Amino acid sequence: MSEPARQMAADKSAWPLLLRERTWGPWRLGVALATAGAATWCYLIGEYVGYYLNFFQGSLALFAGSMIGMLMVLVAAGPICIRYGVESVASTKPQFGSRGWIIPALMQLISIVGWNSLLLIFFAKSSAQLLSELGALPEGIGAGQIVPSATALACSLVFVGLLRGASGVSRISNILVLHVLIGLWMLYLLISQRWPELIAARPAMAQPDRLWNYTTGVEIGITALLSWWAYIGAMIRMAPHGRTVALPVMLGMGAPTPLLCLIGIAGVLVLKVSDPSQWLRSVGGHLYAVTALTFVAAANFGTAITGVYASAIGLRNFRMLERLPWWALLLITIMPVAIVGVLIPELFFARFGAFLAFLGVGFAPLCGIQIADYYLLRHRRINIRAIYDRSDSGAYAYWQGFNPAAVGALAGGCAIYLYLLNPLTYESHGPYRFLTASLPAAFGAALLYVLATRWFVMPRRRGGYE
Repeated sequence: MSEPARQMAADKSAWPLLLRERTWGPWRLGVALATAGAATWCYLIGEYVGYYLNFFQGSLALFAGSMIGMLMVLVAAGPICIRYGVESVASTKPQFGSRGWIIPALMQLISIVGWNSLLLIFFAKSSAQLLSELGALPEGIGAGQIVPSATALACSLVFVGLLRGASGVSRISNILVLHVLIGLWMLYLLISQRWPELIAARPAMAQPDRLWNYTTGVEIGITALLSWWAYIGAMIRMAPHGRTVALPVMLGMGAPTPLLCLIGIAGVLVLKVSDPSQWLRSVGGHLYAVTALTFVAAANFGTAITGVYASAIGLRNFRMLERLPWWALLLITIMPVAIVGVLIPELFFARFGAFLAFLGVGFAPLCGIQIADYYLLRHRRINIRAIYDRSDSGAYAYWQGFNPAAVGALAGGCAIYLYLLNPLTYESHGPYRFLTASLPAAFGAALLYVLATRWFVMPRRRGGYE
């Protein structure tokens, strides 16, 4: 097998990548991460912040929360993924066990399917509005009727783009990174033409407690960026060492998201709608609307392709899917997205707030567990062979492949989050207004994990701890 062909096969597997197979430098990695991070979900995230904070407050809260969430993800999954060339799901096997990793794997799958469904429905809506703006819709057919077929088309394009594995992700990212600049242009357009209204606008759902409003803006930023845990491993494992990763992750993935979220904050405050495809014509006229709609539709492909790739690599950890042809694995990954986008697009779109809340409930404790395990308990030593050892005598076999300390700590962290903040109603308790919900959930899960490991797991010589 030739060297390029071997590298292409390697990036379609869940096995650790060798140093010579990890060819993404800082620029290539940063472009791929920025393209993935700057999708139209930013507008919805910004909308939720704009419910509670004005433009200046929302901007500060969102940037703070986003940087915190991105740092948590990088510190949790980053060291193992970078050092050994594995993806996010494989990085959880030392904590959850040789079978227990299925829990974070399901979290990854649900997260990516949810985000990709949202993105491709966004693509379909923007495409339908673009056709309407151009007068290209057939007579008697409304824009809403185009959404299912446009979603199916988008899924097909993602499938074709990923047939080449990680190289497909990189090539498409190099083109679609232009939409980041288009997003900044849309933000400038809205601010420059509606500045007095933006300054005077007041959030519709702001509470009398100003600290609570600000904390909620930070919390939304944290939960939104915690979802990058599901994506990050498949991307950063393509880089040869840690010096290549930190800056592209924080600036390429962490910064564009809150920056483009400002479009959603400004849109919902001034025009009562966050989706720029619905207000650009009124702000900039027909030409601006057509230009922006084209890039808004295309913007979602970078993130969708990254998500499907990360999810497909994660599924490789299942023994029954390990040797499945790459095209078949892509079909399995894309099919749930196609079903949601074709059959229930509006129902899913209306439940975005509940989906966003799920991310913080699950991923905050998961990050806390990984950070505590790698730095405090294992002192940055991982047995890479044991990660792929499925036998009952493996270092990470624990009890029938499950580590009760990790499962219990994850459940405890979720309970802490739910006590502090109801993710459906946003009713809060206790110290939420001072601490957010994600940070105590991560800290609480980490503490429970350390105590359970030292008092229960280590004395029984399970888990490969020294």
